[in-house]
Amino acid sequence: MNKIKLAIVALTALVLSACAMGPQLAQPYQLTAPPAIQDNSGEYMSPYTSDGVLAEWVNNARNAEMGAAIGGMAGAYAGQKLAENIPFIGGWLGQEIGNTVGREIALEMAGGEEVIRGTSDISFNSLEELSVWMYVTHSAHPHYQDALESVMSIYPEMKTAYTQALYQASAQAGF
Repeated sequence: MNKIKLAIVALTALVLSACAMGPQLAQPYQLTAPPAIQDNSGEYMSPYTSDGVLAEWVNNARNAEMGAAIGGMAGAYAGQKLAENIPFIGGWLGQEIGNTVGREIALEMAGGEEVIRGTSDISFNSLEELSVWMYVTHSAHPHYQDALESVMSIYPEMKTAYTQALYQASAQAGF
């Protein structure tokens, strides 16, 4: 009986230690920021300007989060209606509609693509590069969370790309 208890305790310790050894997120200072494009010619605009302050469009985009949420709710409703008629893909399609509508509303409330490009002087060709760059160079900024949420309202794909990019960069750095 004692051997069974000992085996259970050992197995529990092994399982708990395996859970603790999952992917590690490196600290910002432990990663190297990808190079930024020093103009607005990239596909994704930085919420920070080259002098380290928030771009003008970020304040507008903060108001856009409500618009993005409205778009997401509209998409969820559309997905629910589609799901009634199209099993399996209705929910996914509704989410895509919600992201698209939410992004359009967020863009409009931020002043439009022209304002975002016009007030940005740093850009990136991928959301992964933007994610890691923001984390490494600005995560200690007092308004980092606002900037991140603003980027996510303009680029909804960032919601899934952000964490994944940080873990991938951490793994490449040996963490």
